[in-house]
Amino acid sequence: EVRLVESGRGLVTAGGSLTLSCATYGFRFDDYVIAWFRQAPGKEREGVSCISSRDGSTYYEDSVKGRSTISTGNAGHTVYLQMDNLKSDDTAVYYCAADDGGVYCRAPLDETDFRSWGQGKQITVSS
Repeated sequence: EVRLVESGRGLVTAGGSLTLSCATYGFRFDDYVIAWFRQAPGKEREGVSCISSRDGSTYYEDSVKGRSTISTGNAGHTVYLQMDNLKSDDTAVYYCAADDGGVYCRAPLDETDFRSWGQGKQITVSS
């Protein structure tokens, strides 16, 4: 069973930076896709970014493109999302999601492609 655990600083200042981490456990397949989603208060959950374990290819939604970087560490078992120039609109619960056996990110991100989810991490951007 795939398990995902998000961590990161919960309160950040507008204009600052944040790095979220997702520790992963229990993949059955060599290929997998990891994505970040977020859900702001009163809004539907939306995709943020994605990375493929096969070739490291990445995808970013327009809302974070140009100010975010997704990467892996710990031999691919930890996924990081760095976000710069944070805005109040970035306030949300951030979720790490995994598609065990998936090969490449699909655009736009669709949460139905991901069967495993972390518990979520509240990120608040203060002005």
